[in-house]
Amino acid sequence: MKLKSMISGIEGLKAKGDLDIDITGIESDSRKISNNTMFIAIVGFETDGHKYIKQAIANGAKAIMIQEGAKLNKSDITSDVTIVMAPDTRIAAAKVACNFYQNPSRKFKLIGITGTKGKTTTSFMIKEILETQGKKVGLIGTVANYIGSKNLGESSRTTPDSIELQRLFAEMVEEKVDCVVMEVSSQSLKLHRVDGCDFDIGIFTNFSEDHISEHEHPDMQDYFNSKLKLMEMSKICFINADDFRVSKIKKLLPNKDVKSYGIDNETDLLAKDITITNSSVDFKVKIDGKNERVKTGIPGRFSVYNSLAAICATTALGANAETIKEALLKVRVPGRSELVDNKKGLTIMIDYAHSPESLQSILSAVKSYTRGNVISVFGCGGDRDKTKRPIMGQISASIADFTIITSDNPRTEKPESIVQEIEVGAKKSKGKYITIVDRTEAIKYAINMATKNDIIVLAGKGHETYQEINGVKKHYDEREIIKEVI
Repeated sequence: MKLKSMISGIEGLKAKGDLDIDITGIESDSRKISNNTMFIAIVGFETDGHKYIKQAIANGAKAIMIQEGAKLNKSDITSDVTIVMAPDTRIAAAKVACNFYQNPSRKFKLIGITGTKGKTTTSFMIKEILETQGKKVGLIGTVANYIGSKNLGESSRTTPDSIELQRLFAEMVEEKVDCVVMEVSSQSLKLHRVDGCDFDIGIFTNFSEDHISEHEHPDMQDYFNSKLKLMEMSKICFINADDFRVSKIKKLLPNKDVKSYGIDNETDLLAKDITITNSSVDFKVKIDGKNERVKTGIPGRFSVYNSLAAICATTALGANAETIKEALLKVRVPGRSELVDNKKGLTIMIDYAHSPESLQSILSAVKSYTRGNVISVFGCGGDRDKTKRPIMGQISASIADFTIITSDNPRTEKPESIVQEIEVGAKKSKGKYITIVDRTEAIKYAINMATKNDIIVLAGKGHETYQEINGVKKHYDEREIIKEVI
């Protein structure tokens, strides 16, 4: 594509050099540059892309996009390279990528899901319903990216950067997908990764404290405002009426088509007569004007909310009641209330719960239907918000009958130090707990103490198949660990 076509319609750009050159690709990583590509220098949290302009040109870049005010070494830039200057290269990168890949999100139905919890499960539910309906579906999210049944590999982040995202969309267009469902993180909205995306449907699942840190959101208002952007970008919005903050979106966006779902409050789609067991949840809901009994094999009250969100989105796209009921009954989500079969016949659940709210949610859910004891095994990630560690310790020790505090991904921190910080909160509770730093040993301890009526909740890692210790990632799949221990 001609460079002038790639930057067409983007305000505030200044260019020096030939705009009629042919560009074969876009990258913000200089290591991925090949001949005749465009390098976009982005100022990140850890490094500045402008430092790598020389390397990008050496690798074959024929166009460089830089940010206004950036410090450059002019000797790094050869005369045959076209320079494009943007007020903000993050914003410009998203728009350039949309142009380069010919706005792929306009060529299928795009469903975006944001919220503190429930994004992954809701996205898998929607995918399952639409595929049962006969649609070819792409999925972009925390666990992995998919085109139909084809797994494109594990995700490095919930929502890819703008260039990678548009590249994925273009691949999905090539594969003739009908719909794409994607998790949309607050960071992706704040950092303009999804700028230019044409969202047909936006879902806001819930809102609670998370991602408050130096490199994420300074406060809850910024966090909420970032998520709200998805609703502003979507043609139709579905929101959780039972979440106090989320329920206000109708008033915040009076000119938007906003509909709600819930359990406790008056809403457009209401779940009634809920039954929860250790292996499923079912409820009554009105679909196409008729009362239907819907069941899903993902237990917990939160599964009702996720199911309702999925029903809202898919009925808007033409799914009928029988399709929805069939799909929700068979849907399974890796690392989300995932029950692991084992030789001992114990109830062992793997869940991604890694925040105070999500840990409280999963433990409260299993506590409500477990006949025996709830055994909680969890840790907290290193190089992340330290304030949540004692909070999570107190939550687990207060709800679970027995808590085993262990490691998650300590990253560059000492595992022992993280465990000690979690223990501060556990001590505030009267609950029983023990600390076992080695996660495998902690799992073994839980399995050895559990009886038939108990439930073991392995929280924090969910779909992850690695553990990062001392900055080094190693393979670590809790499903394999369970088999080894038993």
